[in-house]
Amino acid sequence: MRALVLLVCLSVVCLAQRPQPCSSPWLMTGSLSVSTQNEKLAAFAKYTYDALGQRIRLREFGSYNNKTFHLDVLLLYKQGVMYKISYRNHTCCKKPLNREFHPLAIPKNASLLGQAVLGSSSGPGQGVLVNTWTGQLQMKNKTAQYMNTVTEFGCVPVTTLFHTSKNGWMVTSFFNNVIGLADPQQLIPPSFCKDAELEKKEGEDPATFYSLF
Repeated sequence: MRALVLLVCLSVVCLAQRPQPCSSPWLMTGSLSVSTQNEKLAAFAKYTYDALGQRIRLREFGSYNNKTFHLDVLLLYKQGVMYKISYRNHTCCKKPLNREFHPLAIPKNASLLGQAVLGSSSGPGQGVLVNTWTGQLQMKNKTAQYMNTVTEFGCVPVTTLFHTSKNGWMVTSFFNNVIGLADPQQLIPPSFCKDAELEKKEGEDPATFYSLF
């Protein structure tokens, strides 16, 4: 009987020590970089992320097909709209955002690829313990592969690899992450966006998070 109890206790301890799928902080601010396997895109952005209100702000610059661009967008998933904002011209382009909000999280059915230390494990504060997960996501009429790396403590995103038929592997790296909203006003449309009308050209696909890159 004691042996059985001991076996159960050991099993529970082992299960508790094994990394589990997790959700990233609901409110975050930071920076990210995006690049694609076909080398058509390279971009850097500052982001503000609100999983509670399902809102994302991206202010980015980069190069696509050897042409530079600047983009400032506010994604409001609950309202189903995206604002493309220009402070220089005080103009706002309002487009449909017909896509479900997917919070930054490791899916429950993800498979643990491995655990590693970024930096060094030789001394305190010299490294960060991270977990890498892999799996597949069901998209519209297709399945997409992904590989996510997050911190063991806090589930803060580090890198995300996402495969698309258009660009191949898309790599997103997160850095300078801060838990919380540094400036909540970033998630509110500017006053000059108040009278913006919803635009959608005939045959144009609604804007989605990944179509922005």
